[in-house]
Amino acid sequence: MLTGKTALVTGSTSGIGLGMAKALAAQGANIMLNGFGEFEPAKAEIAALGVRVAYHGADMSKPAEIEAMMQACEAELGPVDILVNNAGIQFVSPVEDFPVERWDAIIAINLTSAFHTTRLAVPGMRARNWGRILNIASVHGLVASAQKSAYVAAKHGIIGLTKTVALETATTGITVNAICPGWVLTPLVQKQVDARAAAEGVSEEEAKRRLLAEKQPSLQFTTPEELAALAVFLCSPAANNLRGTAINMDGGWVAQ
Repeated sequence: MLTGKTALVTGSTSGIGLGMAKALAAQGANIMLNGFGEFEPAKAEIAALGVRVAYHGADMSKPAEIEAMMQACEAELGPVDILVNNAGIQFVSPVEDFPVERWDAIIAINLTSAFHTTRLAVPGMRARNWGRILNIASVHGLVASAQKSAYVAAKHGIIGLTKTVALETATTGITVNAICPGWVLTPLVQKQVDARAAAEGVSEEEAKRRLLAEKQPSLQFTTPEELAALAVFLCSPAANNLRGTAINMDGGWVAQ
C-alpha cells in the first residue's frame, strides 16, 4: 500500500515509535528512524522487512538538528511523505516545584519539534499533493492529570497544531491527525510499574493493575501494535477525508 513512500518517525528506536516504523515498513514504506540510544537493533528489524532504512540521531530540542535530519532523509531515502511526530519525554512535579529547564525541554521535544518537522515537510507534500502527518499526542492532549503540567500543556498544544495544519491543508491530498494513547507498556511505563511495585511492596502484576485501575477502565494496556495499525489505516485511502481529528485509543479513559 505504501510502496515507494518515505516515512520519518521521530523517537522510533523503541516503544510506540518503533511499532509505527515496523508497521509502515510492512506496508512497503522506506523508513528514517530517529531517537536516542542504541538504534542498530531497530534498524535491523526494519531492514528485515525488505525496505530501505536510515537513521538520524537529531536532538529533537534543536531546530538545526531537525533541519539536518529532514535533509538527510531526502538525500538518503527521498522526500518525507509520511511524518510521524512521536518523540517525547516526561517529568512529574507539582507546578510550583517544576524545574524551569525541565519545562523548557518538554515543550521543545514534545511540541516545538513537531512544528519544525511539519513546517519543513509540508511544502514537499503540497508539491506532490499527498502526505500524511500523524502526531502522537496522548490522552493528556484531551484531559489532564496532576503533576504533569508541561506534558499536558505540550500534548494539548500538539492537538491544536494538528487541527490548524489540517485546516491549512484541507483542500490538498495532505491529512493531519493525532493519535492519543492511554497507558501503553513502553520501556518508560515499565519503569513506573517497577517503581510502584517496589514502593508499595506488591508484585509486578498487581502494580500494573493498580496503575491501570486509576485511569483506564479496560484494565489492559494499549499495545504499540494496536496504535501502529491505526497509523496504517490513517495512511490508507480510506482515511482520505479524516482530517484534524484526535483519536483516543485509551481503554475508556476519556469516556469517564
